Amino acid sequence: MKLLVVEDEALLRHHLYTRLGEQGHVVDAVANAEEALYRAAEYHHDLAMIDLGLPGMSGLDLIREFRSQGKSFPILILTARGNWQDKVEGLAAGADDYVVKPFQFEELEARLNALLRRSSGFAQSSIEAGPLVLDTNRKQALVNGESLQLTAFEYRILEYLMRHHQQVVAKERLIEQLYPDDDERDPNVIEVLVGRLRRKLESAAGFKPIDTVRGQGYIFNELCK
Repeated sequence: MKLLVVEDEALLRHHLYTRLGEQGHVVDAVANAEEALYRAAEYHHDLAMIDLGLPGMSGLDLIREFRSQGKSFPILILTARGNWQDKVEGLAAGADDYVVKPFQFEELEARLNALLRRSSGFAQSSIEAGPLVLDTNRKQALVNGESLQLTAFEYRILEYLMRHHQQVVAKERLIEQLYPDDDERDPNVIEVLVGRLRRKLESAAGFKPIDTVRGQGYIFNELCK
């Protein structure tokens, strides 16, 4: 998933960028609201993590601005303010959940994953479609109960397509799931990875859930639950 992290404390921002990247996410990590607004205008994000105590425009005002712009991605507040009034104010501004600093990364990850599941319409950590089961916690795909050997990039594409099942996903959106920097992005890579995915799914179970929509992108046609 592509995440937007807005945190002015440089060490924590770097820590989040590194740890979330290790979990398979592509991360935009910025230090202030102005840069966050620019990034959100230029790129699609699946979730934002926002510190309330930002310099300049506050985290609360940033959340309000995102919601006034119609940005519907889940928002997880990072806050050093532990009193209930600040939490209520953040949720009322449009956030979906919060974590109080200092926090354990495992708690942050659990809340983040829960928000991503709910935003995709899934209640569990697994996503099922026909003979295919995706364990989003372990980042593992199973076909008829047997492990499907995927590269990290192949898994990211498969998870994103399944989370957005029966929706056309543009190549550009998939590229953003793989590379944080514009200069690393090559649309031809997506064609190669999707081709490999198709062959592996068909070889394992004769399963052909991914279709190409000419000029638009790809669609995972099977209903996921």
